[in-house]
Amino acid sequence: MSEDARFEDGREAPLNLGALDGDDLQVISALVQDAVFPVTEMSWRAKERRFAILLNRFRWEDRDNAEKRRRDVERVQSVLVIENVLKVASQGVDRTDKDMILSVLSLGFDAGDDGTGAVTITLAGDGGLRLSVEALEVSLRDVTRPYVAPSKQVPDHKV
Repeated sequence: MSEDARFEDGREAPLNLGALDGDDLQVISALVQDAVFPVTEMSWRAKERRFAILLNRFRWEDRDNAEKRRRDVERVQSVLVIENVLKVASQGVDRTDKDMILSVLSLGFDAGDDGTGAVTITLAGDGGLRLSVEALEVSLRDVTRPYVAPSKQVPDHKV
């Protein structure tokens, strides 16, 4: 005999999401907002047409739960992968400064003809990356267990 799933049976699981259109990408963008990473954690494999970043992502999806339970907010290491990359351009990113830490503000997609376009990764401090793609295919996957955010603070964007 089978039973219906109960709420108590649910558990948190690592994120593993994909985006094939601009609307999907906005979901991933919201989840990687305020992610930080050393400049050394970016990798473009031109032959494979793949660009990847190992991010320290703020767990926005857990924020309310942390506040309700009065526990510290968390981060998790995640891999952001953009497929079908033809070209990568950057602004305000000094790849020679191995100590540079970058912070993601948002991801966007500028559609071109026949499914082509450009994925834009806007960074804090007037920096950014623009990846020309043959087709939009982006994934975000958590690769570690969550850990207490070192600042123990929710990121804030006071204007």
